[in-house]
Amino acid sequence: MAAKSRDVLILCFLVAFLAVGLPYWLTPLKQLSLPDSILDARLVVVGLMAAVPAVVSGTGFWLSWLVVGASVPAAIFARVAYDVILDPGTHALWPFEIALVLVPGFGSASVGALVGGLPGRLLFVRKSA
Repeated sequence: MAAKSRDVLILCFLVAFLAVGLPYWLTPLKQLSLPDSILDARLVVVGLMAAVPAVVSGTGFWLSWLVVGASVPAAIFARVAYDVILDPGTHALWPFEIALVLVPGFGSASVGALVGGLPGRLLFVRKSA
């Protein structure tokens, strides 16, 4: 993988991670309900960020899907880790919290990677021909 491709993937992961994480982290724990707490425009951002690497650097579907899709459970896990450090009694069922966001996170990333893959292939096939 070229350096440019890696940098684009890292940037897209971080944007998606923060888009999902910031509103989730700022919401009081008692008001959270997964997966409902993340089912909004944040997942659109995840989809868009999965499309960007394919269009910008020709990154394949699988890599875009895996890296950007992982940003959603990573953001939830960051909240879990923070809360457990403050109060070890919280998040006793944290594996289920992660499991509940896998489908929305990787689902939106798959749509974005598919949509971004077509223009990405056309652009990079033409450049190499």
